[in-house]
Amino acid sequence: MVDSGTPALNRSRETRAATQSGYLMLLIWVLLAGVAAWAVITNINGVEVAWKWGVLIAAAVAGSIILCGFYLINPNEAAAIQLFGAYKGTDREEGLRWVLPWLTRKKIAVRANNVISEKIKVNDARGNPIEMAAQVVWRVTDTAQALFDVEDYKEFVLAQIEAAVRSIGSRYPYDDHTHDEVTLRGNHDEVGGELRKALIERLDVAGITVDECGLTHLAYAPEIAGAMLRRQQAEAVVAARVKLVEGAVSMVEMALTQLSEKQVVELDDERRAAMVSNLMVVLCGERDTQPIVNTGSLY
Repeated sequence: MVDSGTPALNRSRETRAATQSGYLMLLIWVLLAGVAAWAVITNINGVEVAWKWGVLIAAAVAGSIILCGFYLINPNEAAAIQLFGAYKGTDREEGLRWVLPWLTRKKIAVRANNVISEKIKVNDARGNPIEMAAQVVWRVTDTAQALFDVEDYKEFVLAQIEAAVRSIGSRYPYDDHTHDEVTLRGNHDEVGGELRKALIERLDVAGITVDECGLTHLAYAPEIAGAMLRRQQAEAVVAARVKLVEGAVSMVEMALTQLSEKQVVELDDERRAAMVSNLMVVLCGERDTQPIVNTGSLY
């Protein structure tokens, strides 16, 4: 086995923390407060007893320790528990919670986040500069990875979104009037699926998943926008002309066939050519035709 010399990433994994319900510990704290109050009152109003002062001190110390261990977890929130820097698990239970006070708590939101990236300039598969922006809905699935495997998971998400948009933008052409290729403009669902797949792979190291994503902005860069618009218009005109000619040829063929089958008129080659020419002019012309009535012979 060949050692590449690159150390493998030691990924963190979320585990459940050993925490307690805060309401139970609050009840214990109230009982300790009651014991401390009883010791003070009986020592003041009655004969002073030394052991009662000991009970008061013990209750005060225990109550202070309990009081320092309370914390709250809101809906769609979690708390990573650490002991002197070592990860000890994650608490996802909502409400009032309690843990030993020398264990630190680092809260993290696990709700869905919506991000719209900045417009970035990318060269598409044909080398044309285009502008792109994406909308991404993401959330944290593994709190340990999000907090300990990357420096700042929110900045990491933004950086990976930009990298994924650049990768997808350079993989496909902006447009294709022949509809033979997958394009950024014409295949939004497929491009969005590819973008989501790429983001999930990139964000897996940070314990983050992507629920949905798609392009919110797609346009040619300003320096070529005018030229590409004229090119699109020309391609559209050519495509329309091709369809128009194909339809006209079919209609002329159908007209000649029916005239021959029904023996409406006998056409020699010259008359057939003249009729084809006239029909093509009528069908392909952009202006309304003006009929000319011929009162003499065709010859």
